[in-house]
Amino acid sequence: MDVLKPTILQIGNRLYRKNYLKESKSYNPEDEQLYSEGPFTDCLDRDELCDSSLEIVETKRGLSLSLEVPNFFYKFIIGKKGETKRRLETETHTQILIPKMGDTHETVVINGTDRNGVISAKTRIDVLVDSVRQRQPFTHFLSILVCTEHICKRFEDFKAEVLEKFSGDRGFDASLFQNPKRLHLTLGTLVLLSDADIRRATNLLLDCDQEIIKPTLQDKSLIVQICGLEYMNDDPTEVDVLYAKVQKGEACKRLQTIVDYIAEKLCNSGLMKKEYDRVKLHVTVLNTLMRKDPTGIFDAARPGTKLRESFDASGILRTFKDFDFGPLCVDSIHLSQRHTTSKSGYYESASIIELP
Repeated sequence: MDVLKPTILQIGNRLYRKNYLKESKSYNPEDEQLYSEGPFTDCLDRDELCDSSLEIVETKRGLSLSLEVPNFFYKFIIGKKGETKRRLETETHTQILIPKMGDTHETVVINGTDRNGVISAKTRIDVLVDSVRQRQPFTHFLSILVCTEHICKRFEDFKAEVLEKFSGDRGFDASLFQNPKRLHLTLGTLVLLSDADIRRATNLLLDCDQEIIKPTLQDKSLIVQICGLEYMNDDPTEVDVLYAKVQKGEACKRLQTIVDYIAEKLCNSGLMKKEYDRVKLHVTVLNTLMRKDPTGIFDAARPGTKLRESFDASGILRTFKDFDFGPLCVDSIHLSQRHTTSKSGYYESASIIELP
């Protein structure tokens, strides 16, 4: 980490600077995540510490605040031999109660006598959880289904023609093609580690329905055109992903407005990983990850594995640059679960937001 450019963590509408902390020989980053005072005192002021929106309850012994935290994070809050938890308690003058193994509820309780100390402990736990969450492989993704009957037929036509003309090109073969039943637009990836996380993401999507989808569409259908090919890098002879584009126009602008708003809201919640300033609307049609995993979501975190072998797409791009896959009526947004398959052949959906 560059100490002059520390990592910025965003939780809600607030930004926290994560300061550099020198690791000791006994420190195991997989077991715990320690924080210096810096990320919190540098970014919190007294007005924030007096946030009245928190449900802090007065008890006979002082104050208490309950947090919904997936049990996956408990080992990080506790830390190696309990060091992280003791440090949090000492520096905030609180007691942190973490459910025991086997408990069905996922509630961490912070007890203390000083309101600022309770809120400081809560903020530290939020930052720790967000930091750990961002390092996990995604479990869900927001998607718009593109596997209509017409587009699937056009995709099969495209596949047949491409294989007929370019099967001899370097690195290219039939294994790279997407499963037509899984054609989709990806809006972003999420790390949801409990039922509470899924409910929270679903509620945020429902908020988006009222805040942006309905006002933008005004009960009118949204129909875009899937047309043209593009690739992810600067060299058409060294391509890893080839994708179909959403044709520019008023419908595309409305869709872009909606998906950018949704992505921003979910990124601010800490549930979605922020990758770009704007959502890149694309439908993957060829992906070199398919060589290893037909789902195209081979685990990139696996060490020591060469994940990709690029292919020469220059001939495909010259011949099929403007290939028309057809119109798409955007009628729903899915919170899709990774590594699953529904009866239709698509991914299982944890929740669905219907559009006009």
